[in-house]
Amino acid sequence: MNIIIFGAPGAGKGTQSDLLAKNFSLKKISTGDLLREEINNKSDLGKKIKDLIEKGQLVSDEIIIDLIENIFKDQNKNFNFVFDGFPRTLKQAEILEKKLKNYNEKIDFVFNLEVNRDEIIKRISGRIFCTKCNKIFNNHFNSPLSSEHKCGDSYLKKRADDTVEVVEKRYDTYIKQTAPLIKFYIEANNLHTVSGLSSINEIFGQITSLIKQ
Repeated sequence: MNIIIFGAPGAGKGTQSDLLAKNFSLKKISTGDLLREEINNKSDLGKKIKDLIEKGQLVSDEIIIDLIENIFKDQNKNFNFVFDGFPRTLKQAEILEKKLKNYNEKIDFVFNLEVNRDEIIKRISGRIFCTKCNKIFNNHFNSPLSSEHKCGDSYLKKRADDTVEVVEKRYDTYIKQTAPLIKFYIEANNLHTVSGLSSINEIFGQITSLIKQ
């Protein structure tokens, strides 16, 4: 079984992908994780990726496809994936479909997490994380003070691209380049739209119910 989770930045794709991977024995493919790994390697490609992300721009289709193809080659035809944050463009979706066909595989379910623009901006621009305990907080919904964070303020950091300006650009880019995927997967008859405004467990319950149906 192969599943795609997509939606605007901050819609909750990563959380739901983790739950799907754990509960359905799937291998999670997160382009965000793949890109950050490349950045951490401090390669020339990583530096280029870092610059694009900090400007709120999408990484090229060619770079993403190469990273995904490397994972496919290592599977020995054992495909059970949940794609988190991929595909992001219509071109990527079309290429993914062709790549999967080469392995006699297909996408079984596509879940679109629907969250409005204002909510996305609050979720991402208010996001902070602790470098000691790795917990993620939000100044709007779950501040370190309200959760009695014990590690100390010196460990609290904010990602360079988690600013209102960058988030707005990322959201607008998503609407322009990624939203057309809805039509593509409607025509493929495997798209399911789920509200991303419910609780984590409620969203996962809806997704699980659709899979079991």
